[in-house]
Formats: sequence, C-alpha cells, structure tokens
Amino acid sequence: MSRQLLLSTALTALLLGGCAVQPVPLGASRDDVMAHYGTPSRVVALPSGSRLQYSRQPAGQQAIMVDLDAAGRVVAVRQVLNPADFARVVPDQWTRGDIEREFGRPASIDHVATWSGDIMTYRWQDSTGFDMFFWVYLDAGNVVRRTGQGMEIRNRMRRWG
Repeated sequence: MSRQLLLSTALTALLLGGCAVQPVPLGASRDDVMAHYGTPSRVVALPSGSRLQYSRQPAGQQAIMVDLDAAGRVVAVRQVLNPADFARVVPDQWTRGDIEREFGRPASIDHVATWSGDIMTYRWQDSTGFDMFFWVYLDAGNVVRRTGQGMEIRNRMRRWG
C-alpha cells in the first residue's frame, strides 16, 4: 500500500470517527437528547441524576453515555469505548454492575475452558482505525478479576481474479 493511500485511508477513518459522535450541548434537556439520539438502550440511575446509554454493541463499536443532572439537563456526553476509559477499570474492585454502568451492554458474553466465569466482550475501534476487542473477566461472584485487549481479526475471503 502506498504511503499516500495509507495516509488517505487513516485520514478518512479519523474524519468518519469524528462524525460518528455528534454530542448534544451541555445544558440540553432530556427531550433534546432523545430527539438527537433516539431511545436509549438503557437508563441508569446515578447519585446525581441519570445516565442515558446509547450502546451500538454488538455490531457497532461505540457506547455513548449521556449524563443528566437531577433536573434532567446534560452535564456530560462521551464515547466510552476507548483506552482511557478502559484504564479506569480496577480489577478486584469493580463488578459486573460497574462495567455495565460505565460501558453499557457488551457485544457478547463468552466462556472458555481456562476461565470459570463470564468474559464480557466489547468491540471498539482504536484511534488509527483498527478493530479491537476489550475483554472483562468476571469471577463467579461477578467481580472483575482482569481485563485484556486484542485486535479483532475478521475472517475475510479474498477473491483473486
């Protein structure tokens, strides 16, 4: 791949990624949020108000959280499937409830022979446009024991001709 094509592809991915989340302004009403994003995938109570979750899992790679204060006004809008937010997870302290509150529903809940609990899988895209996974390993009591990240390698058939 030529350098120019690579740069063009990266720039396009960056621009498209930037367009994917067009946040509502701070101070907007709950009705404004609903008009902009539609019905949330989940509403979560917070100590200071509520959170409207707009998860694009399982096929999408974003989870937008809109935090409202007690009066129903927007105080924060953010796309949380990113390395900085993943770094906030504290193994042995966070629970399944904490993960679902902060990241929304996972793309899937998986199991492997070498782990006895659930593995929550989130799909996301890094800043360079690579498709990624973020895994959260839970024990039988739904406590986070570890997390991990890896590239999502899609099975693509090539046609030669």
